[in-house]
Amino acid sequence: MFRLICLVLFIALSVHALSDKDTIKRAESFMNSSNKSNYFRAYNDYKNLYLRSIMNEDEKLKITALKGIVKSGKKLHIDVLQYENELKAYKPKSVYKKSVTASQKVVVKTNTPKKLKTKSSHTLEYIKFIDDELILKFNKALTTRQINYFTLYDPKNKKYRYVFDIHAVMSKSSQTITKKGIKRIKLAQYKPNTLRLVIEDTEKIRVKFSKRTDKLAIRINESKVTKRVSVAAKRTSPTRLDRDKVIVIDPGHGGKDPGAVGYKKYREKIVVFAIAKELKKILHSRGYTVYMTREKDKFIKLSKRTQFANKKNADIFVSIHANSVAKENAHKAQGVECYFLSKSKSSRAKKVAAKENSADLSDMNFYGKESFLNTLNSHNIVASNKLAIDLQRGMLGSLKKKYKYVKDGGVREGPFWVLVGAQMPSVLVEVGFISHPTEARRLVSTSYQKTVAYGLANGIERYFSNTQ
Repeated sequence: MFRLICLVLFIALSVHALSDKDTIKRAESFMNSSNKSNYFRAYNDYKNLYLRSIMNEDEKLKITALKGIVKSGKKLHIDVLQYENELKAYKPKSVYKKSVTASQKVVVKTNTPKKLKTKSSHTLEYIKFIDDELILKFNKALTTRQINYFTLYDPKNKKYRYVFDIHAVMSKSSQTITKKGIKRIKLAQYKPNTLRLVIEDTEKIRVKFSKRTDKLAIRINESKVTKRVSVAAKRTSPTRLDRDKVIVIDPGHGGKDPGAVGYKKYREKIVVFAIAKELKKILHSRGYTVYMTREKDKFIKLSKRTQFANKKNADIFVSIHANSVAKENAHKAQGVECYFLSKSKSSRAKKVAAKENSADLSDMNFYGKESFLNTLNSHNIVASNKLAIDLQRGMLGSLKKKYKYVKDGGVREGPFWVLVGAQMPSVLVEVGFISHPTEARRLVSTSYQKTVAYGLANGIERYFSNTQ
């Protein structure tokens, strides 16, 4: 069922040219049918509209999308409680206002928005540039979970937005800060307990931040990523400017954690490390800057992996794993698939995530449920979804040229702890089932490892090419 959802999502992303109005009409026509597949299509259209509303900060569109998600989701028996709760927050309370005419009193019902009441233990004392860094000073020390960072891109208006949501309050209703070379920097009380800082420009910029006790320091790189290459440069060198990227590859598991132990005792940590090394080699040869979270058979905590990527200021984070199931189902489960971070409704995704998350329970205690949800809300879901689609296409295109019966497991959402905290688009790749006899034999072969790596490299190139 969720494979179908992912397929519809892929189709929807490819027809982004549809206007919001046309998409709403199409979704409504799908809902008027009695076909379950059309309900899926409507659900996907409403999810697309929801993402567009976030990018365009369009609350009217968001309410329409939320209503559609709830209605179609219930018909499909999908858990849409979080969308219902979000929709309730947009319903203003009704009050009655008296209006008097010459002949009679008329009671007029009006909708008055609820006044924003701010409450928080943290208060912003000042915001200003100090030594080329934008400093936000608070009255007390900040915690990591109070800061959510995500990026948005509006292709229609060609706007890049770099957004910080901070659990705190400010005395002023809004504040605009200026910096030469940046179109707009604005700070406002977005919600009763949330400050929102938006850095906006028409070109892609680099934004790095760090927490320093009671301060949040943000460095904005003024040297923007250019899209134009001179004709002479194209003739003399095959290297494109979109290869000026930093990629972090994460070979799953390692050291005391073998990962999945599958057919003939093949170990996941060895297979994925071999693929990661090959992928690094290919990307290096194409002009990218590439790092690996581990360069040997070493155990690394899940939280340290994304921290490493953040320190390297990576453009993308790709975590490589091999799937597995219990022995009694080993002959049935096979295929390659990609996951991006989400509070998934799929029981399959939850099972896969539970297996990958189980290696380091201390990380789960470190993040905690509340921290996970906070980080999830800030994650760049749209970009990660696009990256996952391109990686999946790359793998399948490469593998199907050399191997028979390569199953497309699809692009899925999943609550993977190794992706939590990443400040860039991030994806977890399952390169096959190490528990399946045929796939396991392929996974340990150098030929298969190189073929997968080649496909992933092509997917990464496609992603960067489409997001310039």
